[in-house]
Order: sequence, then C-alpha cells, then structure tokens
Amino acid sequence: MAAPMKTCSSALRLCSSIGSSRSICTTRAAQAGMKWRKQHGLALNGSRYGPLTDLPDWSFADGRPAPPMTGQQRRRRESEELSRRVVLLSTEMDGGIEACARRREEAERTEERRRSLRLKPKGSLLLKKSEQ
Repeated sequence: MAAPMKTCSSALRLCSSIGSSRSICTTRAAQAGMKWRKQHGLALNGSRYGPLTDLPDWSFADGRPAPPMTGQQRRRRESEELSRRVVLLSTEMDGGIEACARRREEAERTEERRRSLRLKPKGSLLLKKSEQ
C-alpha cells in the first residue's frame, strides 16, 4: 500500500515540475442558478432566507414548536441589528433633511432682511417708480 502512495506523490511532483497543474474549479457550481434567482427577486444564494432556512426543522408531536436552532437565533439577531441600523440611519436622514430646510429658510430670511435694509430711491426716482 505504501508503494502506490509513493508513485502518486512522485507523479504529482513530476506534473508540478513540468508546469501542468490540474485543479477543480468550484466557482461556477457555487453560482449555479444565481442569475435566475436574481431575475425572480429571490436571494442570490438558496440558503440565505426562505422557508427552508427560516422555519424550524421539526416540531413536537403535540404541536409545540421546536426550540430555535443556533442558526435561526443568529439570523434573527442579525435581522434585528440590521433593522435597528435602518431606523437609526432613517432618523438621522430625516434630521439632516429638516436641518437643511431650516438653513435654507434662514438664508432666505437673511436675504429678505438685506433687501429690506437697502437704500431706498428718493425724490424723482421714487415718484417714477410709484407711477409705474
């Protein structure tokens, strides 16, 4: 039994020294169906979410649900963290929009005040302006 191992290892050394290497490519197999899932609005990976991932694998005979598995607990925790982050960023965005609107209104008020403080036309220019 040791002899075939020795010949295999020597054959591998020979192949590597020649420069030809054979390897198995798994990227295409891992991406199988990804385009179809994306076109149909599903998860890119079949095990990301869905009933096979989210629902328990089993339940008790009397109908009680099974205790959540560690993967389910982890996904639920990640989902809660993501939803908290979305709410936080949404409130920050709303605050930023409101602050921008306040700054814009304040700029308009200062511009209006500047216009009102400008020198007014006097004498004949005032009369001409009022006749128009």
